Amino acid sequence: MSPVISSRKEIQVRFSEVDSLRMVWHGYYLQYFEDGREDFGKEHGLGYLDVYANGLVIPLVRAELDYKKPLAYGDTAIVETRFIDSPASKLIFEYSIYRATNNELVCTGRTIQVFLNTEGELQLNCPDFLLSWKKAVGLSS
Repeated sequence: MSPVISSRKEIQVRFSEVDSLRMVWHGYYLQYFEDGREDFGKEHGLGYLDVYANGLVIPLVRAELDYKKPLAYGDTAIVETRFIDSPASKLIFEYSIYRATNNELVCTGRTIQVFLNTEGELQLNCPDFLLSWKKAVGLSS
């Protein structure tokens, strides 16, 4: 069984992120996913700058969100980000966002990113640096 590679990031809900109903506007949950991916990359050596150093970029091509409960101004959220291994040339992450005060699940989701070279051409083969990273973290031998 492959190891679960994940990270957890604490986020303070800011006043500018809430709507007139005093709940976090739905679009900010995607930003929280982004914060989780960035934290994951820093913690596990798979950050945007690491990808870019290999002549590639990784645009988001799919995002799925399931809202369970609203977050409000003043809440602290915990974003759990999990890497989902795939043989394809893409990055898949799954997310769970919890309210820190009671560990209540407020949102789940999944994103998919693909690899493009700096000219914008889709890379169909898994990049060598990603294969090396997977080996280093125990996802492949």
